[in-house]
Amino acid sequence: MQIKEFLGSVVLDKNAYEVGKVSNMDFDVASGKIETVTLTLQNNIFSKDELEINFDDIETIGAYVILNKEIPKEEETEESSETVEIEIDDED
Repeated sequence: MQIKEFLGSVVLDKNAYEVGKVSNMDFDVASGKIETVTLTLQNNIFSKDELEINFDDIETIGAYVILNKEIPKEEETEESSETVEIEIDDED
């Protein structure tokens, strides 16, 4: 697998729940091994958080990146469950 195929891969936790996508990785310059992988977590349509995991937390890399641990989902707060109003100007 090439790096460009790895970046953007969908990440599942050990319970097969979609966590996010691979957005970046850090290498050990001396050994050339991947040390950490940064995941972009998709909380909702308007917010994205990042999570850095150790490469050792990855169980399998293939069609999906599958982790060997569970990533707990954040509880929805009142702020994140509020309706967002977007005003669109309709110019004719």
